[in-house]
Formats: sequence, C-alpha cells, structure tokens
Amino acid sequence: MERLIYKYYLYKASVTFGFFWPIFTLFLLDQGLTYTQITLLNSISAALIVIGEIPTGYVADRIGRRNSMVVSSALYTGAILGFVVARTFPEFVCLWLLWSFAHTFQSGSADAWLYDLLDERLDENAYTRVRGRGASVNMWVSAATMLVSGVVYSVHPTLPFVAGGLVTAIGLPILLSMPKNVRYTDSSDGYGTDDGQGYSIAEALPIVKGHLSSPPLRSVVLYLAVFFAIVTVIDNFIQPIVVNDIGFPEASLGVIYAGFAAVAAVGSYYAETVEDVLTTGGAIVLIPPVVGVFLVVPLVIPLVALPAFFLMKTSKELLFPIMSGYINDHVGSMERATLLSTVSMVIATFRVPLQPLGGYVGDLSGPITAVAALVVAFLAFTLSLHLWEPPTEEAAESDASTTD
Repeated sequence: MERLIYKYYLYKASVTFGFFWPIFTLFLLDQGLTYTQITLLNSISAALIVIGEIPTGYVADRIGRRNSMVVSSALYTGAILGFVVARTFPEFVCLWLLWSFAHTFQSGSADAWLYDLLDERLDENAYTRVRGRGASVNMWVSAATMLVSGVVYSVHPTLPFVAGGLVTAIGLPILLSMPKNVRYTDSSDGYGTDDGQGYSIAEALPIVKGHLSSPPLRSVVLYLAVFFAIVTVIDNFIQPIVVNDIGFPEASLGVIYAGFAAVAAVGSYYAETVEDVLTTGGAIVLIPPVVGVFLVVPLVIPLVALPAFFLMKTSKELLFPIMSGYINDHVGSMERATLLSTVSMVIATFRVPLQPLGGYVGDLSGPITAVAALVVAFLAFTLSLHLWEPPTEEAAESDASTTD
C-alpha cells in the first residue's frame, strides 16, 4: 500500500502548471487580450464545467475512476501544448474548452479513486492526510518549476508551455501502472458494487439532489463553492497587482509564485492537523472570512496585497482536502465521483457570472478595486448564509452523528 501512495504522490507531482502559471495572465495580455476577455474565457470554461461535471463524473463511475484520470491527463497535456500555437481569441476559446473537459474528468474521479483505494487497502480515515500531502507534493513541484518560469518566459514566451505539457504527460504512464478500485466491475455495462448492482444516470440525479439539497452538505457546499469561485477570479489579478501596483519586476513573479506554492504546500501537508485543532466545522467556517478581511486591506494599503495573496493561496490548499474528506464521509461509495463532480460544478456555476463581472470591474476601476469588491460580496453572502443556515451547526451535528 505504501508503494501505491508514493505512486499517487508522483501522479500529483505531474499535475503541475508551475512552468507557466506565474506568467499566464501576462502572456495573455501580451497576446492582446483584455481583462474582460481573459475573465470571459474563464467564464466560458466554468459554464462548460457546469454542463459537463455530472455527465463526466457519471462516466468516471462507469468506465472507472483511474481511466477517467488518464483521460484528464491526456486532455491537460493537449491543452497546455496548444498555447504554443494559439494566438487568436477563438483559438484560446478552444483551448479553454479542452482544459475544462480535462478538469471535469479529474475533479471527482481522483478524490473518489483515492478514498475508495484507502478504504479497500488501508483506512479511509487516512484520506485527509494522504490527500493533503499529495497536494503538498504538487505544490512543492510547482514551487520548483515556478522559480524558473520567468527566466524560461524571457527566452521565449511559449517555452513555459512546452515544459508544462511535457511534465503533465509524465502522469500518463504513472496512472496506467496504478490499480482500479476493486469494488467496481470492468464490464461494458459499467460498474457495480460488490453484489454487481449499479445505477443509471436517471437514478444518479435524484441521489445528487438529495445530498446537496439538505443538511449537512447543503450550506457547507454552497459556502465553500462561493469562496473557491471568488478565489479563482482573484487569481486573474495577482500578476498585474504585484507588477503594476506594488512595483515588483516581471522577472520576480516566478519567485513570488514559488513562494505561494511553498506556503500552500505546508498548509496542505498539515490539513489534517488543522482539522484536528479547529475541528472540521471550525476550519470551514473561520478560515474564509479571515482571508477575506486581509484581501480588503490592499484597497487602502497596496503592500498588504502580497501577504494577503499568500494567505489566500494557503487557505485554498488547506481547505480543499478538508472539504473533500467531509463530502466523502457523507456519501456512499457508488455515487462518490458523481457527487464530487457535482460539487465542482457548483463552484463553476458561481464562477460563470463572477469571472466577467470581476474582469469588468478590473478594466473599469483597476484590479485592487475588483478584488475588494469580490471579497465584500463574499462577506455579505457569508453573513446571509449564517443567518439562514449556519454551516458550523450542521458540521457539528454531522461530526456528532459520525462518532455515534
């Protein structure tokens, strides 16, 4: 089992975008795109995720989670290498569509595969630790590649994408050497439980609706979906804020993003420890508002933006394994990938309007104002959600029922 976990860590190391992520927005701006166009691309991607998450999650449950991860890595590789030749807005739209399908094939499958593998061969209670440390490995590899991204970009703007595509392609043989979840059949009829029973997509939709329309998942998923969506939109503004508002040179972006990845890796590695200290409900409820407050301060003191971005990046990687484990604990194995994909779909649903809205505010008033506006909207939403259905109470009730 230890060997399989190390293979999982190797796979997570391959799914890294460090070679090009620190210069991604600048690359797109250099191609003549505006903030509105860049965020519109992300909105298109989010819309496709909304449409495709449940079908691809269902397909993952049918063809096998590992096979779905293989498809995802292949699509990521193709999309990343596509930036070497893409130059027009329609061409970038095509790459965003390819990227979106890669995301949907991985989003529920990887976590569901890992959870069931641990359940079958070790202990599902190890999920937060293994998932968090896998993300930590990913972040450390990202940090190492980010350190050279600016230099590679200065040699030629497309070289970071060549390097990134080659790294992602390494994940294909690693995945093919890993086992499928043994509880599923490999027949053309799809998967089933140990007694051979499966479910159709018509049966999957009520299962998903039942989980997400009632406690304990309802408010927790809604709350974190908005937080993750807003963090994704804010990512678009980090590079121009660091270069134009704070005054760092473009060449420093690789080092800064490597720092983001390193700090996030530490946060992800200790996700289980943070969960033990704060409890699941405490971590979920307390961390996002604290991050939000720090992200508003740069409106008055721009220099605070950099430490606020460090905090934001760390919180995202810290919260994701906690949220994923929380959801896994509350669903049955058979529909696990479908439900996790649906959660990713919910996050994408909020990104659809927030991306172009944030881009419009950025073009109109500047990126710092756009970040502050997004955070204020999140804090207002958080207050409304707490008044309607406090996530802490639901998480506490869930934790109590789990231990009974």
